[in-house]
Amino acid sequence: MNCTEANDLKHAYVDGELDAMHCMELEEHLKSCPNCTLAKSNLENLRSAIRLDEQYFRAPTRLQRQIRSALRFDEEPAGPVASWLQQFWFKFAAVSLVTALLAWLVALQLNIRSSTDRLTDEIASAHYRSLMAEHLMDVASSDKHTVKPWFTGRVDFGVPVVDLTDHGYPLIGGRLDYIQDRSVAALVYKRNQKHVINLFIWPESNDKAETQRPASYRGFNLVQWCAAGMNFWAVSDLNRGELSEFAQLIKEQTPAAPKP
Repeated sequence: MNCTEANDLKHAYVDGELDAMHCMELEEHLKSCPNCTLAKSNLENLRSAIRLDEQYFRAPTRLQRQIRSALRFDEEPAGPVASWLQQFWFKFAAVSLVTALLAWLVALQLNIRSSTDRLTDEIASAHYRSLMAEHLMDVASSDKHTVKPWFTGRVDFGVPVVDLTDHGYPLIGGRLDYIQDRSVAALVYKRNQKHVINLFIWPESNDKAETQRPASYRGFNLVQWCAAGMNFWAVSDLNRGELSEFAQLIKEQTPAAPKP
């Protein structure tokens, strides 16, 4: 990949909308190109600055002028022409306000959906990279008493490690990964010796009720839920039924979060 190609892809990369293969190619290019790395950092800084202000919305200048004009007509003597203009501007301002409100609501909904889509893409891409880059495990072991302490000092939370060998989902190891700008734990399981399951885990700060949301994305099945103060994402090419069974077994055997 050259700098021109990297420049064309950097916006989608920063927004989390780039597919896994192009992500890998771009990341390899960034390792050896300080100019493109700087451009990506500047774009990330700009994105962060915009996010800081994202909950404030200012009416367009044209709409502000229209509203002020309508208010000025209200203060003038109401002759036949003035009365007609007054009604016209008030109706126009009302329609403009409703249109602007609807546009804002649609944009807000799209932003919420795109945030969920970006996280799903991150999870699927991380799973894909672990298979393609041959970096499936940092610690290879089927013993949860070996895998669990390996994460100590590498992540800032206790990793609940469950062994499901008796249920046909043997633990084979774990690794560090990076999701939503933070380090997360990835536990690796197998099914029938050919299907790899990545179980991504990180703390859930919002203290949500337990939820489970099966989904399919780019050829992978995913199940997400919250339990014991943690966010869990299971992803695999395994069929949805077996992946949901795996998720249920993890939920049943994950220790409850300690009460404060």
